[in-house]
Amino acid sequence: LAKRFFSLLYLFLTRKYEEVRLVFIRHTDDAEEVDENTFFHDTRSGGTVVYSALELADTIRRDRYASGWNVYAAQASDGDAFGADPARSARFLRERLLPAARYYTYLELASEHPSDRPSALWSEYERLSEPGGTFAMRRASTRSQIYPVFRELFRKEAQ
Repeated sequence: LAKRFFSLLYLFLTRKYEEVRLVFIRHTDDAEEVDENTFFHDTRSGGTVVYSALELADTIRRDRYASGWNVYAAQASDGDAFGADPARSARFLRERLLPAARYYTYLELASEHPSDRPSALWSEYERLSEPGGTFAMRRASTRSQIYPVFRELFRKEAQ
């Protein structure tokens, strides 16, 4: 589901804008910047530590895109983050990335069972979301939901 979401985002950005720089960060137990092919086709999996990906994104933003760039970020996750990672990640997002980004989206790949409780990461991130703000979050649990969620996140009024 995440690959489908990011494929739509990739097509949207590369077709809509003449000059766009895309940075691909993947994370399981650690974060790394990868090329487009690795991002979309590698099958690496493992435990999730979100904070390392946010920290790497901020380092890349500071080092390469500190001035004169409109920074947009998109994150997709199953929400599995343990211990202090969800709170630490939300705090880092609020203090470092959101002030520097024009728009930040979070897509949680949720269970198909509506009775399931939101993940700890969702609960922490939800505190950052405000109507008309620069941070938006949605959930999707099936392939058929990805395109409608994508359209909702990137409609003109959302930004």
